[in-house]
Amino acid sequence: MLKLFITLQVAALSVLTGLEDRTAKHRDERGSVTIEQVIWAGAVILIVGIVVAAIKSFVTSESAKIK
Repeated sequence: MLKLFITLQVAALSVLTGLEDRTAKHRDERGSVTIEQVIWAGAVILIVGIVVAAIKSFVTSESAKIK
């Protein structure tokens, strides 16, 4: 009886390991989060640059009016 139990357990583990290998290949998205974070960081840097340029031009134009 113990031999049958061990055989069934090893067979079940083999099947589960095979299924995990198959699903892991389809879900391999390593690096996608990093790429997304780089894109967002670039967008934030671009937006901050635009805001800084707008504020700088406003301050420069207003300071030119001071005499």
